[in-house]
Amino acid sequence: MTIYQTLLGEDFKRLHPKLQQRYALPVGQTFNAQGVMHRIQSGAKWMRPFYVMAAKFRFLFPESGKDIPFTISNTCRQMPNGELEVIWERSFYFNRKTRHFDARMTVDPIKKIVKDYLGSPALFYSDLLFSVTREGKLIIRSGPQRFVMSRLEWAIPQQLEGRVIVEEGYDQYREVFTIHVSIYNPLIGRLMMYAGEFTQKSL
Repeated sequence: MTIYQTLLGEDFKRLHPKLQQRYALPVGQTFNAQGVMHRIQSGAKWMRPFYVMAAKFRFLFPESGKDIPFTISNTCRQMPNGELEVIWERSFYFNRKTRHFDARMTVDPIKKIVKDYLGSPALFYSDLLFSVTREGKLIIRSGPQRFVMSRLEWAIPQQLEGRVIVEEGYDQYREVFTIHVSIYNPLIGRLMMYAGEFTQKSL
């Protein structure tokens, strides 16, 4: 049983069957997919220095665009302490630049949260709350966050958090996974948004 099945329990069975297959993710196996982000929108231009710095950590980036090809790879591995971890690697292929958005996720079964470290090496940490809609879509919302620098972590005040909402589904008529991600701040506004679709690569 992988971290997402552990976290969602019986609710995991309410996901669309294709999402169940995607998130079952046995240890040592990788889910690879490719698709198109119909829209990618970064934040305000005055924040460009932050995005340039974040991009070096394979996190947020300054580019925006339409119909941007991308790939996604998820791998579940067992760490030395026996805990399961899922590695997320997303690549976005702009005309003049390839950008990346990496993360590492583990689960806290007591708090019923996913522990998400963002960037390579990690630059931010966020609690993630998972839920399933009536239609079988997966909804992910962020909780408390921390700034990470090597082994040190500092809590981020709520007013400065990048609040995340993710909706992932499956369009069975077109046979594609759908994704919509919104990262915003209550004071600054949009930090990043992307929306698109993807299909699993054949083995």
